[in-house]
Amino acid sequence: MKAIILSAGQGKRLLPMTADMPKCMLDVGSGTILEWQINTLLGMGVNEIVIVTGYGASKVDRLISETYADNGVRTLYNPHYATSDNLVSCWWASREMDQDFLLLNGDTLFEAAVASTLMTCPSSPITMAINVKDNYDSDDMKVVVDNGRLVHVGKQLPVESVDGESIGFIRFLGEGPDIFKKALAEAVENPSSKGRWYLSVIDKIAGEMPISTCPITGYSWCEVDYPEDLDNARRMIASLSVAKKTEDKGICQS
Repeated sequence: MKAIILSAGQGKRLLPMTADMPKCMLDVGSGTILEWQINTLLGMGVNEIVIVTGYGASKVDRLISETYADNGVRTLYNPHYATSDNLVSCWWASREMDQDFLLLNGDTLFEAAVASTLMTCPSSPITMAINVKDNYDSDDMKVVVDNGRLVHVGKQLPVESVDGESIGFIRFLGEGPDIFKKALAEAVENPSSKGRWYLSVIDKIAGEMPISTCPITGYSWCEVDYPEDLDNARRMIASLSVAKKTEDKGICQS
């Protein structure tokens, strides 16, 4: 299985921490955001990882060459990162969508169970990991679901109709990669694509064919957009690290 991680952005809402450092390279207490993602995916059996870079690309390149050169991890530079959103990053990486793959936002952190749940969900061309909670705000990438099928995804959906939120983690199998690539190519022909998220393409596809959803509610995950999110991420990582040490200790003693 291949994974594509969209890590081209600076993360301006995290300034001044990202003044000379891309968001994905911020420390979360157990290495960087990107290292946590890579290590978790490698641990789940993902054998090829492509990092789409942009802002501060040289720092990411250095990390990959020094730490992951022998693990099937490499970078792909998006020269349009400064003038576009992640739809264009997806399109730029479409050449890498040549097999079954996972697509992951560069600011989504998750425990291994999130990845394993998505990877083992029933087979479907496109499957989106979703979380369910009590309340949703304007920044949540909200979803409307009907009997497990995605109906809509977007930040502007009426809260009263919302059934969950996208966590920025999607699996593409079989014909899924080609369907997504075709939709991306059509989307970038419109000049407005520079300011759009790739999930707007997923929303369009959902109106044309079934897209499955995979609930991961109850497992630990977070996204990092603001300084308080980074604090939450560090607490989550610390908690997961303690839990793993306790589990490992128990295994050694048994």
